[in-house]
Amino acid sequence: MTSVSEPITYCSYESPVGSLLIGGEAGGLEFLHFPESARRRFVEDGWVEDATPYADLIAQLEAYFAGELKEFSLNWKLIGTDFQKSVWEQLAAIPFGETRSYGDVAKALGNPGASRAVGLANNANPLPIVIPCHRVIGANGALVGFGGGLDTKVWLLDHEGIPHGTGASKDQMAFQF
Repeated sequence: MTSVSEPITYCSYESPVGSLLIGGEAGGLEFLHFPESARRRFVEDGWVEDATPYADLIAQLEAYFAGELKEFSLNWKLIGTDFQKSVWEQLAAIPFGETRSYGDVAKALGNPGASRAVGLANNANPLPIVIPCHRVIGANGALVGFGGGLDTKVWLLDHEGIPHGTGASKDQMAFQF
């Protein structure tokens, strides 16, 4: 039996870090993509452009970029494995203005040896900024990969007043995103 899925609704939001593609099935919030992300989705045939379902997200993004919002409060539908969802839950709990290392997130999950798996789940985060994967850095303080590009990660960390190191060299990189 084939299930019929609802159409993807989407909109674009012009942010200080570029045009963000927002969307999800039947107006649900499932993804937010940076313009330069390797994981970015592109508008497909059959998608319906409609910003109405994302009005709350857009208002919160505007408040965040204006420096008035420190924590997003939204309903979303995360599509991923149980492990990925547990990582994304940990990311969502990282407070504004703070960072955690991949190892810190792995320890919080009760699996201190899972730093690489945490990095891969972090890279698969479908709602960056909202689920703040930019707040995860290397154990040595290096800025280790970011789906939206390191310039975007630096901008977001600076926006939140988070001191940070520099981008990791290829020899330092634990994860190749």
